[in-house]
Amino acid sequence: MTVILIDKPRYLKEKFLSISNYILVRLMSLEIEFEVPSWDDIYEMLLTLASMIRRDLFSPNIIVGVSRGGWPPARVMSDLLGNVELANVRVEFYRGIYETRSEPVITQPLSIQVKGKAVLIMDDVADTGRSLKVVRDHVSESGAEKVKIATIYYKPWSIITPDYYVKVTRRWIVFPWERKETVRNLIERCRRNGTSIDEVKKKLIEGGMDKRLLERFIAEVLEETK
Repeated sequence: MTVILIDKPRYLKEKFLSISNYILVRLMSLEIEFEVPSWDDIYEMLLTLASMIRRDLFSPNIIVGVSRGGWPPARVMSDLLGNVELANVRVEFYRGIYETRSEPVITQPLSIQVKGKAVLIMDDVADTGRSLKVVRDHVSESGAEKVKIATIYYKPWSIITPDYYVKVTRRWIVFPWERKETVRNLIERCRRNGTSIDEVKKKLIEGGMDKRLLERFIAEVLEETK
């Protein structure tokens, strides 16, 4: 098993401008590891998160789902915490797999007023943490009385440590709600770099993606991009 070791201080010093190139090199040299959790895996982790939040005696008035990855877990968390009111915010950071802008920006502000409210920001993963920082600042500046962050996964080089998270990983996570998108981006990358999709396919299967589903996505993407 290949494990990617990334030097956090170096990336902080360079403001993460080289993260995309670093991981892309690893991907194209097949040194990247994927983790492909199932819907049931995600639900179990969200149950754990909900228990953490309750034990902390934090009762949010509003859960803010960070578009797009934070929307599915935010909806489930609302249910688990008693149908808490939902809001959304959009921050543009990732353009595609391992491609990042130099600075994330809010492109869709908070959808409701949060002044004087206790707010839980929900996202699927704290990766670089930069988008979460932008959202946290936006929520605080909008007048929220208390702001906490919950993510399913946390990566150790993130500049933000969520108040609540379940799993620490260095792998590239492929969530159930982005599997085809991931395959599409990988195929695009392979075409652009003259790399065979077969080895990437092998890595995805090793990470937990269903082979039948993966082959279906590959066939669909190839047909769509003829």
